[in-house]
Amino acid sequence: MSENITHTGIVQAVADGRVSVRILQASACSSCAAARLCRSSESKEKIIEAQLPAALQLSVGDSVTLVGTVRQSTLAVVLAYLIPLVVLLAALFGAVGCGLSELESAGVALCAVAVYYLVLYACRERVSRQLSFRVEAEPVTSDVGAEM
Repeated sequence: MSENITHTGIVQAVADGRVSVRILQASACSSCAAARLCRSSESKEKIIEAQLPAALQLSVGDSVTLVGTVRQSTLAVVLAYLIPLVVLLAALFGAVGCGLSELESAGVALCAVAVYYLVLYACRERVSRQLSFRVEAEPVTSDVGAEM
C-alpha cells in the first residue's frame, strides 16, 4: 500500500506563501464504465489550501500535485470522528450514571461534543500544521524528439 495520497489539481490563487488548488474529488466508483447509469457515483470540486514551498514558482492555471500521507488521513479521521464518538458516549453514560434523565443526558452529551469541536477549532493552527498537503509541480512532458 502506498504511503502517500495524491491529488492532481489546478492552481486557483497564489498569495502570502499559500496556494489554493482546485481538485476533483471522485468516489471510487466514478471511474466505472457503468457510473453514468447507476447514479451512485459522485464527484465534487474542492479548493484545498496548502503552504507554497519557497523553491516553487507557481501561477494561476498551473497543474500541481497535492501530496498527503496515510498517517495524516488517519489522524484526520480520529480527530473528526473517533474522539467525538468517545466524548459523546463517555458524557452520555456519565450523565446517566449521575442520575440525570435520558433527555438531560443526551443534552449533556451533545454539549460535550460541541465543546470538543470548539477546542478543536481553537487549536486549528496546530492541527493544520500536522494535516497539511505538500505541493509538487507537475512534470512538464515534451514531445520534442518523440518522432525519431
